[in-house]
Amino acid sequence: MENPLSLAILILLGVFVGYSIRELISRISANSAEVKVRRLLESARGEAAEVLLSSKDKAVKILEEAKAEEKERKVSLERIENRLLSREEVLEKKTNDAEQKNKIIDEEIERLKVVKVQIEKSNQKIQGELERVANMTREAAKEELITKIEHEHKDDLVRALMKLEQTKQEEIERKTSEIVTTAIQRYARSHVSDITTSYLSLPSEDLKGKIIGREGRNIRTFERLTGVELIMDESPDIIVFSSFDPVRREVARIAMEKLVKDGRIQPAKIEEKVEEARQEMTEKMRQAGEAAAYEVGVMDLPRELIVLLGRLNFRTSFGQNVLMHSVEMAHISGILAQELGLRVDVAKKGALLHDIGKAVDHEIQGTHVNIGKKILQKYGVSEDVIKSMHSHHEEYPVEVPEAYIVNAADVISAGRPGARRETLEFYIKRLEGLEKIANSFEGVEKVYAIQAGREVRVFVVPDKIDDLAAATLARDIAKRIEADLKYPGEIKVNVIRETRAIEYAR
Repeated sequence: MENPLSLAILILLGVFVGYSIRELISRISANSAEVKVRRLLESARGEAAEVLLSSKDKAVKILEEAKAEEKERKVSLERIENRLLSREEVLEKKTNDAEQKNKIIDEEIERLKVVKVQIEKSNQKIQGELERVANMTREAAKEELITKIEHEHKDDLVRALMKLEQTKQEEIERKTSEIVTTAIQRYARSHVSDITTSYLSLPSEDLKGKIIGREGRNIRTFERLTGVELIMDESPDIIVFSSFDPVRREVARIAMEKLVKDGRIQPAKIEEKVEEARQEMTEKMRQAGEAAAYEVGVMDLPRELIVLLGRLNFRTSFGQNVLMHSVEMAHISGILAQELGLRVDVAKKGALLHDIGKAVDHEIQGTHVNIGKKILQKYGVSEDVIKSMHSHHEEYPVEVPEAYIVNAADVISAGRPGARRETLEFYIKRLEGLEKIANSFEGVEKVYAIQAGREVRVFVVPDKIDDLAAATLARDIAKRIEADLKYPGEIKVNVIRETRAIEYAR
């Protein structure tokens, strides 16, 4: 029993001792935290005091700087005020001086008015006295004096008038020459005469055999459809297209390019590509016409006139490209009209369209002037523009002043050195004459003059011309050529009759 009791007492004693030790440790920790807090508070108070002192010093310094700046501003304002007061005094003085001068001027004006009235009265008195003494009025004396001078110096006046007229005429001629030369100088354009051949480079020499075809059927079909002679034996990898008609040459060249690119060269494909080339050629002519109209600043032409204008790019007159000639004339006409104070738009448009009839004169009877006039009337072109262009070959009288300008521009453009080559024009006219003679016979479908006019190929309608009639037709055409044309050497008349039988399998 004693051992458990002792054990219990010991346990209680241990609990008490542990509790006491715990309390002692807690008190020591509390005292330590309190000391730390006290120290922190004291440190904070010291720092706050230092900050307060520093802030007071800064505030005092800022206040002193502000007072100094205020003092400087006051001094500056006082200086400005003093300068303004000084200027105000000077301005007031000048104002007073100006008022004084104006007052003196007004007084002088009033005095001069009085003097003027007195002078006028004196003049009237003197004039009245002179009229009384001379027994005539002022107007009568003036007229008598003029008459006397006219009688005494009549010859001198006539000579002076003649000299003045001569000088004026010389001045007009000099000014005219100056205007024309200025127009030529301001529009200087190079000109390249068209020739009668075109070229196409081939990827390889082997293509020439495909172009010729079996027994020459491909080349014959191509020449029949285009009216252009193909020359393939002059240079390697090059085909030469020979024709006096630039449109035919260009159509043939475009068609051959398409055939070479396609690779299938046969009669059916040739017909297809030639038709595509004709359509493409129409588009190229439209683009050429638009470019020409845009270059000279004529923007209101109908599409049909634009296409006809583009056709002139493939037409020559005495070796001179007609479209280039028309554009050149339009520029010159615009410059001349501007110099002379006339209507620039009318002069330019009349010059640009003056040869529009040449685009179709090989298809329609009549001179290119009459054809061009009808075309312009058909598409509603201004009457003044028509009048400015229809007299450039003196077929119609001049009705508007711009017509003189168009005529002058035509002479300037065509007459300058190197612009035209008559030999080429005569050569082309001879070829056109050959085709025209052959086309005049009944039953003829197409006619092409080739080999520089040494051969005429005539394609006939097989239903109207049989084999015997073809031989007779060839002889008749040859006789007509001999009678109507002059030419060197001989001309071969080749009449071709081709019969086709076409059926469709359905």
